[in-house]
Amino acid sequence: MTVSYSLEVANARFGGFSKLLFRWKGSIYRLLYKEILVYCGLYTFVSVFYRCMLTPRQQALFERIALYCDQFTNTSFIPVSFVLGFYVTLAFNRWWGQYTSFPLPDNLMMVVSGSVHGVDERGRLLRRTLLRYANLSSVLILRSISTRVRKRFPSLEHIVDAGFMTTTDLEKLESLHSDFNKYWMPLTWFSNLAAEAREEGRVRSDVALKLLMEELNRYRAKCSLLFHYDWISIPLVYTQVVTAAVYSFFAFCLIGRQFLNPEKGYKDHKLDMYIPVFTLLQFFFYAGWLKVGELIINPFGEDDDDFETNQLIDRNIQVSMLAVDDMYQNLPPMVKDKHWAQACFSVPYTQSSIGESQRPVFNGSAYDMRMSTEELQRHQLQDRPLNPEVLQARGSLGAGLDGLRREGGGGATGGAGLPSWLESLRRPVGEDHRVNGSGDEVSALTQVDSEST
Repeated sequence: MTVSYSLEVANARFGGFSKLLFRWKGSIYRLLYKEILVYCGLYTFVSVFYRCMLTPRQQALFERIALYCDQFTNTSFIPVSFVLGFYVTLAFNRWWGQYTSFPLPDNLMMVVSGSVHGVDERGRLLRRTLLRYANLSSVLILRSISTRVRKRFPSLEHIVDAGFMTTTDLEKLESLHSDFNKYWMPLTWFSNLAAEAREEGRVRSDVALKLLMEELNRYRAKCSLLFHYDWISIPLVYTQVVTAAVYSFFAFCLIGRQFLNPEKGYKDHKLDMYIPVFTLLQFFFYAGWLKVGELIINPFGEDDDDFETNQLIDRNIQVSMLAVDDMYQNLPPMVKDKHWAQACFSVPYTQSSIGESQRPVFNGSAYDMRMSTEELQRHQLQDRPLNPEVLQARGSLGAGLDGLRREGGGGATGGAGLPSWLESLRRPVGEDHRVNGSGDEVSALTQVDSEST
């Protein structure tokens, strides 16, 4: 089952995360201990082979090879950190997307309970059948992508025995020939049954039917998204590149990180410690990082931290049937609440939480900002006359008009003022009255001027 430690990290305290290092279930040790044992065994074999089975001449050749390998393992020649970090980030985003795409019937059952009316047996049958179809669709899609659900429902007859579908439903499902997954069929039955309920008046308005269908489509979209997550994986070539990078890096470390004879004076080989502590730590971090990606790339397996799909199926069918059947119009009586006659009241605290009531209420970061008396003085701005030069047009059209006005008698305005020149523009324009271009340009200038006025 999913390993939860939320309560243990609810409060930040000394050594909070350190206590989690000693847990076994769902831990990195449980995932990685076999790989560590294998790597330690291979390192020991190479070390014994170098120390005990080689002649002095062969040892010298091995030492030169070890120094060459160590030269590349201590640099970024193999970008292990880069490819691993990007890959695990991509796998985590995919993992979170699959979690948020899990089809839960909560919204749908609320709409069914409030939209499909009738206290008689027919109304009850409609509501229960609608939710049964919705849950059946999720079971069909989950048994296609989850090994846990597949082991629970290895055949459609097991689903019939569980009560998610009847023998008639099974016959209908198998009678429709399709080469693709049929998880969508129960949702089609749902939509047809909802339309039938509208014709019977059980759904009292088209708005309620529209709301019901919209919620059904959201539920169907999540089922479809889960199917496509299972269908379209992270490209295999990327997974191969990451795996090859990690494995090749530590394969060279088996030779390059060997402790050589300190008497020969090789650089950085002054001690013979036998056990490569930091190499093993590096293997633990990098191989553990890769194992995390392997764990979360498909959360519908049977690992410790995979999704509890069977438990979610049990929960969904139970709460959905309770919502549309036992709880339908089964309301507690309306009574005056405890604080009915009190305009202002407070909710009591327990002794362990009384300290929170003494904390000041947050009203905004600048709510209690203090200012001096001088800063609180009010000043009325004086009304100043507008400067005509400030209001002078500075756009392309205004600049062109000002230029024409300053030219005097040489332009089309003939030294007249700007209003008279604009008035002349509104009259029909002939060939000898055009200004810097065709009559269309003048018309365009007149239109812009009219709009600005």
